[in-house]
Amino acid sequence: MSQVPLIKATLWDTTAFGIPTWELLEYSEASLQQAADAKGHQTIKVDPLVNKQLLHKHSFYYSDTLIVPICKATRLRAVNHSDATILKSIDAEHALEIFHGSFTHGRFHRDFNLPKAAADLRYDNWLKQLMEAQQVYGLYWQGALAGFIGYDGNNLVLHAVAEKYRGKGLSKYWWSEVCTKLLENGHDEVKSSISSTNLAVLNLYASLGFSFSSPQDVYHRLVL
Repeated sequence: MSQVPLIKATLWDTTAFGIPTWELLEYSEASLQQAADAKGHQTIKVDPLVNKQLLHKHSFYYSDTLIVPICKATRLRAVNHSDATILKSIDAEHALEIFHGSFTHGRFHRDFNLPKAAADLRYDNWLKQLMEAQQVYGLYWQGALAGFIGYDGNNLVLHAVAEKYRGKGLSKYWWSEVCTKLLENGHDEVKSSISSTNLAVLNLYASLGFSFSSPQDVYHRLVL
């Protein structure tokens, strides 16, 4: 009988980091045994309350905790401003230039075994893919590109605001518009996934009526 695969290759990460990359599909002795022979960088996501002894035994190390902000249409506290607009039209080259290196809260940037430049490339590649699929809203302030939100269905998967527009209380206007647009397109709810260390974004979602669920601790391992 053939062995059930308990790990999968993550080719998009391999492209950025130049080494094989993997994700374990469950937390078990069997999946850890399968992963033992998989050279490269490995990821596993587990319930924060689960016993981590097995992970430490197999040389996995903590990288991040992800949480899911989620909001039903009836709970969204949208706010608007005439100077804040969103458009599906966005200059790809300009966007990449502005937002390169913006994702420092990401688990790959926090992994001491991975080069920061390769982590930047991973997010650059992701943004390019979303723009090619026309799944990006440009965020504009008084007509100037200030940020973007990439989405997949009802899920806000990648977003950033240029440094000069941060800390000014502007993001709530753009997020309100994008969330409203997705809900108008027939979705019952809008959600995302963020690092628990990204307090600015966590507070943003809370102010708009989002609640939080499905926390996951993320552990990494590098097998040479």
